[in-house]
Amino acid sequence: MIIMINGAFGVGKTTVANELLKEVSKSMIYDPEEIGFMLRNIIPENIKRCEAETGDFQDLQLWKVFTVNVADFLIEKYRMNLIVPMTIRNQDNFQYIVNGFKNIDKHTYHFCLTASKEAIYERLRNRGEEEGNWCFQQTDKCLDAFKENDFGEYIDTENASVIEIIENIKGRIIL
Repeated sequence: MIIMINGAFGVGKTTVANELLKEVSKSMIYDPEEIGFMLRNIIPENIKRCEAETGDFQDLQLWKVFTVNVADFLIEKYRMNLIVPMTIRNQDNFQYIVNGFKNIDKHTYHFCLTASKEAIYERLRNRGEEEGNWCFQQTDKCLDAFKENDFGEYIDTENASVIEIIENIKGRIIL
């Protein structure tokens, strides 16, 4: 099984993923951000500037491919369920990854966590993010993308406890 936890930076993905890890047997967290960091470190600057003018490693061609391929290798090697926290707002990348994950495991679920801009900003500040940094800059882009496109099942985290969110997710997946 693959459980994708999507949403803007600061919406609660990591918290939800870590709690799900305790609830879903034989599971591990797989964070595609690590793939992005690796690509950012090894791809030459001139290529990064051409492929990812925005500075977002998700715009690198190999990011979405590696994200799916590494998931496949992890499941094949370790026979574990994957819990995948990620902020993904680009609809083409999203579709590629969801379809790729579904080809790996038909029990692939996607949940998009939501909250108001104000709540997200407050959470970002509470976790020590500097006002105006990358996370803050992405908030409006994420919120707009999540409204304009279909990102599957949405879960409002603003007035829900982590336990309520986990129970909501567990009620929608096959354990």
